[in-house]
Amino acid sequence: MNDYLENVRKYDASADEAVVAKIVRHLGIALRNRDSSLVSASDAQELARVEEKWCGKKLGVVGPAAKAAVDAVCEVMASERAKSRVTFYYLVAKELGKLETL
Repeated sequence: MNDYLENVRKYDASADEAVVAKIVRHLGIALRNRDSSLVSASDAQELARVEEKWCGKKLGVVGPAAKAAVDAVCEVMASERAKSRVTFYYLVAKELGKLETL
């Protein structure tokens, strides 16, 4: 858990540990596998799944707003080759103003 929080805090120094823990619980088994614990920003299908599953189903945001948030996070994390799924999801939720609803 501390590794996830530390990674999120590289992008948001005031990240709430409880919110990060909720994302970790939501992702569950996906975090056990290295491949599924990372987001591939170069894979359009992967980003579409993030928009559909995370933005749409979990956060209730669809369409252009979801795509814009995912694109913004891709830019913010562009320098990071291995993008942590926890950090990516946290930043998308923050971009959409949905951290308090998690």
